[in-house]
This record gives sequence, C-alpha cells and structure tokens, in this order.
Amino acid sequence: MTEETQVLTQKQASRSRRGANKMLRASVNASRIMSIIFTPFYLPLVGMIALFSFSYLSLLPLSYKLFVLLIVYLCTILIPTMLIHFYRKHQGWSMLKLVTREGRMVPYVISIMCYFLCFYILNYFHCPHFMSSIVVAALFIQILCATINVWFKISTHTTAIGGITGSLLAFAELFVFNPLWWLCVVLILAGLVGTGRMILRQHSLHEVVYGYLIGTIISFITILVI
Repeated sequence: MTEETQVLTQKQASRSRRGANKMLRASVNASRIMSIIFTPFYLPLVGMIALFSFSYLSLLPLSYKLFVLLIVYLCTILIPTMLIHFYRKHQGWSMLKLVTREGRMVPYVISIMCYFLCFYILNYFHCPHFMSSIVVAALFIQILCATINVWFKISTHTTAIGGITGSLLAFAELFVFNPLWWLCVVLILAGLVGTGRMILRQHSLHEVVYGYLIGTIISFITILVI
C-alpha cells in the first residue's frame, strides 16, 4: 500500500468518525428534547385535553374548560416541578442525584401529594367524574411507580406515555369512537420516548417496556372502573 493510499484511507476513516459523532450528538440532543417535552407530569393534562376533544364534555363552555385545564396544569405540572427544583437546590443536589433510588423518591412523593390536591380541587368544584378519573389514574401510576422504585427502576417517561395510551383506549370504549389514528400517533411517540431514554442511558429496554405496560394497564382499568 502506497503512502498516498494510506493517507486517503486515514482521511476517509476520519470523515466517517466525524459523521458518526455528529449523528450521535444529534440523536442525544433529540432524545433530550423528547424527554423534556414528554415529561411524566404531562399525563393528566394531555388526558384532560383528549377528554374535552372526544367526549360530550367538548360542549362545555370554553371558559370552564380553560379553568379546569389551568387547575390541572398548576397542580400536576407547575407546582410539582417548582417544588422538586426548590428541594433539589435546598439540598444541594445535582440532577444526577435524582437518578439514584433515594433521589427518585422525592419526585414521586411530591407528585403524589400534588395529584391528591388536584383531585380534591376538582371534586370541590363538582367536576364530572371522568375528569377526576384521569387524575386518579395518574395518581395510581405514581403510587405504583414509587412502590416499584423500592426494588428496581422503571421509566416514568414511558409509564406516562403508556398512561396516555390506556386513557385513549378507555375513552374510545366509553364514548364509542375509533382511536386508530390517534393510537398510531401515541405508539410512535412512545417508541421515540423509550428509544430516547435508552440513548441517554437512563433506562434499559426492560425498564422502558415495563414502564409502558404498567402505565397502559393501570390507566385503562382505572378510567373504565371509576
């Protein structure tokens, strides 16, 4: 092999490595974006939006629907996120601390308390029970995840997207509509979220799958029964 051939081979290998590194960085950045967008706290809000879109509750006044969505947003997204952030800062924890078994319990406990608060407020304003069932389903999922966390880790991100899947199937059964296209969208998103969590090395395959199955089953059964 001549010297020119060796140089050419090295340049090609270098370009290949640079291309692979760019693809890896792009996939990691995309996975982080997916994890931020589809945070586990969004399950009740997404379920409520679906309920207002596919059921007779769509006939409710817009002001009432916005009021309910505001309550759900405050109690299940904004307040838990702020409390977790303040607690982490107060304890001097890094984000990596929340990945440990002890650290994961803090978001679970805070979210469970906030979901109880949301359920109480919705009942106080005598909201239809279908609305409360979504919060109860999310509450049961959080309690089960916190319990499982004592022994091993599962993905709360895929648990949340699984909860959306279960809610969609339950509402399709209750309100008799075809969920096929929406189900396809949710399954694609579930695949992207699960893949992203594995790319970020936050979870293994079985943690992602178990989380999705738990969320789907608990949400489906809870909404149908309640």
